[in-house]
Amino acid sequence: MFKANVMDVKIESSWKEVLKDEFQKSYFEQIVMFLKHEKALNKVIYPPGNLIFNAFEKTPFNDVKVVILGQDPYHGPGQAHGLCFSVQKGVKPPPSLVNIYKELNKDVGIPIPETGDLTKWAEHGVLLLNAMLTVRNGEPASHSKIGWESFTDAVIRKISDLKEGVVFMLWGKFAQDKQVLIDATRHYILKAAHPSPFSADKGFFGCRHFSKANELLVKDGKAPVDWQL
Repeated sequence: MFKANVMDVKIESSWKEVLKDEFQKSYFEQIVMFLKHEKALNKVIYPPGNLIFNAFEKTPFNDVKVVILGQDPYHGPGQAHGLCFSVQKGVKPPPSLVNIYKELNKDVGIPIPETGDLTKWAEHGVLLLNAMLTVRNGEPASHSKIGWESFTDAVIRKISDLKEGVVFMLWGKFAQDKQVLIDATRHYILKAAHPSPFSADKGFFGCRHFSKANELLVKDGKAPVDWQL
């Protein structure tokens, strides 16, 4: 699946059209070659190859109305499936996701979900985008320098340039540094501390981003996100 030719990249059709120029750039070819080399060395990479672009598959470009930015996929077996903060069905929600659920409960009254799978959010227009789309087993940030940020920065710019009224939820410094890619005159930017146990008490809890996002969407005549899982 790792071929730089746009026609060979397994990604949802609307995104393929929007990002077609990125697939022809040298940095993307470097990503391809790096991942092929990792495979040749029998390195275990997460998420599985067919789920690397899962965020794009589940949230077509035309459907994007909220963007939540993460940094790195989960690096443990069976966790990552291409959606930031989300884990596969049957996997215990990690600490940051537990805190997201606590805020969701306080903000909009939704009972804390038992599942850690956020696919339903993605299917309701929430792009769950990690800055890096792959990671080596047990080695966080191991693919942080291979070119993924060039690709995902381009994704953010395309959303900013080609859409209007998207709500960006930027949690923590890493995500907030991406604000420079977003035209704040065309979109909404909500900022808070990261939901990690190390920082959730410093401004994530009480941010009310879920209700605020829906208020902004409704103001613009869009359907609110159903945050129920």
